Amino acid sequence: MVAAEIPAIVLGSSSNQRRMPVIGLGTAPETNSKTSTKDAVLDAIKQGYRHFDTAAAYGVEPAVGEAIQEALKLGLVGSREELFVTSKLWCTNNHPHLVVPALQQSLKTLQLEYLDLFLIHWPISAKPGKVTYPIEQTELVPFDVKGVWEAMEECQRLGLTKAIGVSNFSCNKLEKLLSFAAIPPAVNQVEMNLAWQQKKLRDFCKENGITLTAFCPLRKGASRGTNAVMDNDVVKEIAEAHGKSVAQVCLRWLYEQGVTFAVKSYDKERMKQNLQIFDWSLTENDYEKISQIEQERLIKGPTKPLLNDLWDDER
Repeated sequence: MVAAEIPAIVLGSSSNQRRMPVIGLGTAPETNSKTSTKDAVLDAIKQGYRHFDTAAAYGVEPAVGEAIQEALKLGLVGSREELFVTSKLWCTNNHPHLVVPALQQSLKTLQLEYLDLFLIHWPISAKPGKVTYPIEQTELVPFDVKGVWEAMEECQRLGLTKAIGVSNFSCNKLEKLLSFAAIPPAVNQVEMNLAWQQKKLRDFCKENGITLTAFCPLRKGASRGTNAVMDNDVVKEIAEAHGKSVAQVCLRWLYEQGVTFAVKSYDKERMKQNLQIFDWSLTENDYEKISQIEQERLIKGPTKPLLNDLWDDER
């Protein structure tokens, strides 16, 4: 099998100008997946994927680590340097004194010496302890963003990660972070898809040299009911006109916006199709249709009940 060539972008504030492949494999657990995370990561590496997105809270870091070790042993990749691995700091460790130990624990679990990217998973802090999802509001404590970010910067200075960033940050929260950051965030990973296009945030990140990574690029798994992207007639029409799948249209649109994206599919055939987006383009007419798609955020937050001010009323 010939592995696909995937374009990469340089992360602004990373050590040694680290390059991030634009498409990554997401590893958030899905109950209905028949393929194990380890097998999916190995399949993905065989197909040319080099970017893997995980998180302490997903509970799959051991499986991702095992797959990487096996891929190296089998010679599927020449060296660890060829891979780009992202993990995330969970809310219970979102405290200045817990950041470095949390990253060290993730590295141990992943059997790696360094991460390529380490993200603050959500802009909130919970009492230290076990990972629970959703987080009860009563478990929340004030988020010392300045103290936590200084600890994130320390992680990069120590060489434990090549780049640091955030996830689920609004323009307002990014602006606050940029006002004191010695090392600005390289990445903001957020929900972004045809039904939640994030224009304001995209523009803000572009102006400030922050790379956007889209999660839920295909909106959502079938388990959540009708999919506002995959079941959208307009997108189906565009796909038909190009002789492509709906997923390929969604991912091509993201690529044309200059963002990176983590796609969650453990199906071999779909993994392969998701890489076939680099040799064709959407038309002005397609863009006109895409601009008419109704917009609504899917992932509204990790707490129960939801927080009113998490997104700062940004659309």
